[in-house]
Amino acid sequence: MARTPRTSTADQDAVVVTDLDTPGLPAAAEAANLLAAVHADYSDERDLLNQLLGQAQMAEAFAKFSLTVSTSKLAYVKENKLYRALAGKQTANGSQFSGTWDEFCSLLGHSRQKVDLDIQNLQAFGEEALDSMSRMGIGYRELRQYRRLPEDQKAALIEVAKSGDKESFVELAEEIFAKHAAEKAELQKKLVDTQDDYDALSKVEADTSKKLRAARLDMEKLQLRTAPWSEKVAPFQEEIAKRQVIIDESMGRHLQAVEALDAWWLGEVANQPDYDPEAQSEMPLEVRTVLVELHDAINRSAHLIAAARHELYTRFGHELTQAQQHLLQLDEEQA
Repeated sequence: MARTPRTSTADQDAVVVTDLDTPGLPAAAEAANLLAAVHADYSDERDLLNQLLGQAQMAEAFAKFSLTVSTSKLAYVKENKLYRALAGKQTANGSQFSGTWDEFCSLLGHSRQKVDLDIQNLQAFGEEALDSMSRMGIGYRELRQYRRLPEDQKAALIEVAKSGDKESFVELAEEIFAKHAAEKAELQKKLVDTQDDYDALSKVEADTSKKLRAARLDMEKLQLRTAPWSEKVAPFQEEIAKRQVIIDESMGRHLQAVEALDAWWLGEVANQPDYDPEAQSEMPLEVRTVLVELHDAINRSAHLIAAARHELYTRFGHELTQAQQHLLQLDEEQA
């Protein structure tokens, strides 16, 4: 159901301020006229905003109007977004308002940040305590510190502020902040002590790790000294077996080379036009050169094996003889 426009007492008594009425404050008069027009356009759902605008109409200057508006009313305007009523209205320079909170605060002669801070202080301390602290000369910096206090301490300050006793209020505030300073110093000391403990523990852990590594190394060395002979000689046995595979493969290839060269030469001789199976075939110099190279390779291997065998007997001849005799005894016992 549509609402019908209502003519309020404020509407009937509204006075439009012009440049002629206030020659010293033309800008304030234009702002007041603008707010008066907004006031005339809106019904009872904008009562609070209309009330503020009506006050502006009756003020000698808009600057004085801003002083009559309480922070609680401004908080209500912001919470219910009543400032949007300015949207579409013309400013003093002919442009249009967007209906923002910033614009509304600017019309009051304050920045949005200041009004928001006033509202924040009001919500934190209440109107009675905030008015009392303002009369005591408490500034924004102190109020910001008070807002950060724990709820119980902040409540105690509010109660003292309501009493209006500045001396008691200042004494309580100093006591609270002195307590906070002492607590902060104690926490800082604990932090330093904790860091010292951590550094000491880190050093102990580093020393312990170093000692553990040294102990582990000693244990490994001891195990090597006390290990069974079979474990001690196992690496030698493994290496001998690997090396023997290589030697066997090498010598086997020498034998394969002899057999391959023989088969190739017989084939070459048999394919000659004047081949005579009974006659001795003359081997070309190039083939004889290959024979010499193969002979030298086999001889080098034989010399190396002979030298290794000589060293073995020279160094371990007695032990080798004993070992061979032991193996013979084992064979006889098994037989």
